Amino acid sequence: MASVPETEIRRTPLYDVHVSLGARMVPFAGYAMPVQYPAGIIAEHNATRSAAGLFDVSHMGQAILRGDDPAASFERLVPGDITGLTTGRMRYTLLLNDAGGIRDDLMVTRIEEGGVPALFLVVNAGCKDADFAHIAALLADEAELQILNDSALLALQGPMAEAVLATLAPECRDLVFMQGAEMTLDGAAAYVTRSGYTGEDGFEISVANEAVAGLAQTLLAHDGVEPVGLGARDSLRLEAGLCLYGHDIDETTSPIEAGLAWAVGKRRRESADFPGAETILQQLNEGPTRKRVGIRPDGRAPVREGAVIRDAEDAEIGIVTSGGFGPTLGGPVAMGYVNAACAASGTALKIELRGRSVPATVADLPFVPANYKRAR
Repeated sequence: MASVPETEIRRTPLYDVHVSLGARMVPFAGYAMPVQYPAGIIAEHNATRSAAGLFDVSHMGQAILRGDDPAASFERLVPGDITGLTTGRMRYTLLLNDAGGIRDDLMVTRIEEGGVPALFLVVNAGCKDADFAHIAALLADEAELQILNDSALLALQGPMAEAVLATLAPECRDLVFMQGAEMTLDGAAAYVTRSGYTGEDGFEISVANEAVAGLAQTLLAHDGVEPVGLGARDSLRLEAGLCLYGHDIDETTSPIEAGLAWAVGKRRRESADFPGAETILQQLNEGPTRKRVGIRPDGRAPVREGAVIRDAEDAEIGIVTSGGFGPTLGGPVAMGYVNAACAASGTALKIELRGRSVPATVADLPFVPANYKRAR
C-alpha cells in the first residue's frame, strides 16, 4: 500500500470507531483505513465466511446521476445494459476508454426520487475524483452528477448478515442479490443494496455521515458480527475471484481479457455504441491474446503481484496481478494474466518466487463458490 503524505490523509466518519476497536490504521487511497483488528486477518476472514463481518467502505465514491434520461446518457460511457434496469435493480459495469481499456469498475443502481428515475453510482476510492470528473464532463449537457460527500458506506457480509440486518429492517429479507431499497436503520434513513465484494451474501448500506458510527456500533453489538479490515477484505475478494482495480484490471486491460465479457450486455454488443467497442467486439469474436486466470501455487508460500509466470518449458507467458493466502482453502491463491493458449484449467505453470521457481496450476474461478441470495 503506497504511502501518502500525512497532510493528504483523510478520515472516514468511522475513524474513531476503528481506533477504539484497536485497529491498525494504514494509508489507503488517500484515507486512513483499518488493515486489521486485534483478532487478525485470518480470524476476520473466517468470521465473514462463517457468520458476519462489518466493513467500512466509506472511502468509496458515491454519487447520484440525474437528467431527462440518465440511464441512456450513462450508457455512452459503459458497455452494460443500464436502460434495462428497473427501479431498485443494480448492475456491475465498467467505465471504458476509447481503446476498450478499463478506467474503473463500478456499481450502478436505478433509483427513483419522487417518481423521477436517477442512477446511484458507487466507484472505487482511488479513482473516484477522476471518475466523477470524467462523467460530469462527458455528460454535462444532459445530466447532473451530485457527489454524496455527506454519505458513508458500510458493508455487512456473511451468512448471518440477513438475520442481523433484519432486526433493524425486516424488509431486507425481501431483497435478492443486486437489488436495493430505501430503509430506516437505527432511526436513520439509508439506501441498502444486497451486494458486496466478498463472495458472501450481504448488504452495502449508504447512510449519512453523522449516523454511521451509531449504526456500526449497533450492528457490532450482535453476536457473530466482527469488524473486518482491508487485509481480510482482500483475501475474501481474491478467493471469490473478484478483480481489484489497479491490480487485476486497469486501462491496459479489456473486459474480455479480464474475463468480464458478461458485463458487455447483449443489446450493447449489437448496437456497438460504447467506448472501445471495435476492439472489444473483435476480442469477443476472435478471442483475446491473453486471459485472466486463477492460479493455485504448490506449497504454502503465497506468490505476489508482479511475479513472472512461465510455462512448463520456462517461456515467460504472463504475470501475477493478485496473490495471497486463502484462509478458506488453507493455501495460497493468485490471479494473473497468461497467454490465451495457456489459460485452460489444469495447465501447469511455474511462478518466480524470491529467486526460485514454484510449480502452480491454472484453476477455475472463483476459488470459493459464491453464496449470493438470488431470485427463485
